[in-house]
Amino acid sequence: MTTITDPTIGNWYKDVENDLTFKVVAIDESDDSIEVQYINGDISEYDKDTWYNSTFDYVEAPEDWSAAYGDVEADDLGYSDPDVHTKPDQENMNISDILDK
Repeated sequence: MTTITDPTIGNWYKDVENDLTFKVVAIDESDDSIEVQYINGDISEYDKDTWYNSTFDYVEAPEDWSAAYGDVEADDLGYSDPDVHTKPDQENMNISDILDK
């Protein structure tokens, strides 16, 4: 079985033959290289011939994908809560600032 899926930056793949999960982090068209980062944090690189002759398959991002990165802030993961509401300053409040424009 050879890889039929194209590499896409940000997508996760599994090397079925070697049971390795990785994310494509960069693609350099000038030298046909595909840079990947394994779930343990290691970085590696494949050329396009190796990519298409390997047993890579697209997979969903693992639940614990950030474990290899140590102390990662929630904001760095894109999971910050956008529903934080603060009480407006009553003295400087202007109704036009609150209404949708």
